[in-house]
Amino acid sequence: MSRRYDCSEPMERTRGIAEAVSAVRRGELVVLPTDTVYGVGADAFTPAAVQALLDAKGRGRDMPPPVLVGSVRAATALVEDLGTYGQDLIDEFWPGALTLVFRANQNLMWDLGETKGTVAVRMPMHELAVEVLKETGPLAVSSANLSGEPAARTAEEAEKMLGDSVQVYLDGGRSGHADPSTIVDLTGSVPRLLRVGAIPEDKIRSVVGVLLTEEDEAPEPAELTAAPSAAVEGKPSLTKEPAADAPQAPAEPAPAPTEPAPSAESGAAGAPAEAADAANTTETPAKPTETPAKPKGE
Repeated sequence: MSRRYDCSEPMERTRGIAEAVSAVRRGELVVLPTDTVYGVGADAFTPAAVQALLDAKGRGRDMPPPVLVGSVRAATALVEDLGTYGQDLIDEFWPGALTLVFRANQNLMWDLGETKGTVAVRMPMHELAVEVLKETGPLAVSSANLSGEPAARTAEEAEKMLGDSVQVYLDGGRSGHADPSTIVDLTGSVPRLLRVGAIPEDKIRSVVGVLLTEEDEAPEPAELTAAPSAAVEGKPSLTKEPAADAPQAPAEPAPAPTEPAPSAESGAAGAPAEAADAANTTETPAKPTETPAKPKGE
């Protein structure tokens, strides 16, 4: 049976934190306030607890939770390195509403779901949350709500949705604001904005300079200039120079020409179909480094 602690009362706060820490160590779930929304947390190094978190929310392993930490030192132990921009972003925005995606430390024995070898890390700007995190160590934390429902901004809202799947609810009053954290992927050579949240894009850009966004996912111009296969009927050409209008078929059959006319399957000037296909095919450029699974929620 779950228990909610009113952390505005000093004695309740002390008892609540102690119970939350004990619950985490037993592999159980806790709900705690953060500077964005309320989060539901589990020991990041207990796979069964992380799975219980996903089950409580009605979420699959394809939507791995981020990890909250109580210090920058704890964060650096979870990742391969901070890269070119990690330290600058941490110095500017931590603790705060910025989640950073790094390559995960391969020596760690954990299972957060289908992370593609990455981990999303954040240090919240919330005294109660940080106090708990310093006792428990890194927690896998997602927004305290059922998947598809609005994120809870109070412990009561979280309890209505998650019920007895959570053992301890720490009631720290209404959360700071409803906006989730901004998420920036640092696994590539250039930072990529995965989600705009509490920290606006221009503030991130002022630190890193170059920042890729969803608009940068548009196809390169070369990909739009390749002529479609002749076998696709009714599809307009995407080449810069439109093809000349095809001549109208004569009302009466024309006499057979001396040389056979090229068929619709062949290329220009009677080239074989294989050559035409090669001419009309633009080589697909190599894909960039695979974008990590976007963490949801917190």
